[in-house]
Amino acid sequence: MLTRFNLLLLCGAVFLTGCATARHMIHSDFSQFIGLDEFSKFERSHTDQGASLWVSPEITAAIDWNELIVSWNADSPAGTFLVIEARAVWPDHQTKFYTLGKWSPENHAFPRTSVDGQKDDDGTVATDTLKLRRAARVVQIRVTFGGTKPEISRLKFLGLSFSNSQTPKTEHPPNREAWGKIIPTPERSQEAYPQEKGWCSPTSVAMVLSRWAGVLNRPDLEHDVPEVAAGVFDDDYSGTGNWPFNTAYAGSFSGMRSYVTRFDDLSELEDWIAAGLPVIISARWNLLLPGRPDTGNGHLVVCIGFTENGDVVINDPATNLKKSHVRHIYRRENVQRAWANSQNTVYLIYPEGLKLPVDRYGHW
Repeated sequence: MLTRFNLLLLCGAVFLTGCATARHMIHSDFSQFIGLDEFSKFERSHTDQGASLWVSPEITAAIDWNELIVSWNADSPAGTFLVIEARAVWPDHQTKFYTLGKWSPENHAFPRTSVDGQKDDDGTVATDTLKLRRAARVVQIRVTFGGTKPEISRLKFLGLSFSNSQTPKTEHPPNREAWGKIIPTPERSQEAYPQEKGWCSPTSVAMVLSRWAGVLNRPDLEHDVPEVAAGVFDDDYSGTGNWPFNTAYAGSFSGMRSYVTRFDDLSELEDWIAAGLPVIISARWNLLLPGRPDTGNGHLVVCIGFTENGDVVINDPATNLKKSHVRHIYRRENVQRAWANSQNTVYLIYPEGLKLPVDRYGHW
C-alpha cells in the first residue's frame, strides 16, 4: 500500500507528490482505487471553533467516475471526531463539499453519523457513497479534525474508491490457485445475539479481526460482535451497515489497514484467497441461495475460500446456528449475481506492511 499513490502515476491518474516510482498494471474502466498515507500536500487551516481543516490538492482519477466511496483509518482518541467531505471538479464547475461521514470513536458527545438530505443538481449522497449526475475525473477531499483536543487526532490513511456505474465490469480468467483453498477464519453468527437485526457487517468485521488476532497473537483485535456493532453504529439511519464506518473501526487498531473498494470480478477475490487473505464482500442474502425471501437489504459476508470446482466458501453471519454452521458453500454464479448488486464492493482488512497480491487492475 505504501506504493499505491506512486503506482497510479503510471496511468497519469494522480498528481500530488510528483514521485515517479510505479509498477505495471492494466487499466480498468469500471473502478479505480487511490490510497493516500502521506498528507504533506494538503492545505491546512483552522475554523473559528478551533477545528483543523485539511484540504487536498485536486486528485485526478484515471477513469470517468460517477460514484465515490471514501474510507479512512485514523487514531482518534475519545473526545475527538473527523468529518470527511468530497467535492467533484469539472473544467467549468465544481460541486459543494458533500459530507461523506462524521466519525467518532464514541457515539455520545460527538455522534457518529452519515448525513442525509444532500441532494442537489450535481449529485447526492446515499449514506456513504457520493453519486454524481454526470461523470467527473477530479475530486478534492476535505478533512475536519474536531473535538476537545483535535490536535491529538492522527490520520493514517485515506482510500478513494472511484467507479462508474454505467461501465460494464470486465470479466477475467479465474485464478485457479485459489480453488481448493480455505482460510481458517473464526465463525460468528449475528443470530447468536437478541439484538442482531442488521448486524451482518460488524459480525463480518469481527470474524476477520478475530482471524488476525490469532495470526498476529494480538488479543486486542478480538472483540465480540455487540462491541463492534456499537463501534460502527450510524446515528442517521440507526444501523451498522455504513461501509466506511466498518472499515474505519477495523483500521483504528494499531498496525491495521482497512478500506472499502470495488473489484471487477471473482478472479480478484481468488487473488486474495490465494495469498491467504479473507475478504468481506457485500452480497445480497436472497441471491446467494435461490429461494430465499428478499429482505430488501444489503448483506455482508466473509469470503474465506473456494472449492475444488470454483464455488465460493463463505462465512455467512445470517446463520441460524440451530440449523447449520456459519460456513457455507455458494455456487459461483450465485455469488457473482448477489455481489453485483453492490457494484462488487469489498472490505479489505489486513496488517500494515503485509505483502498483498499483485494489483492487476488498480483496485487496492
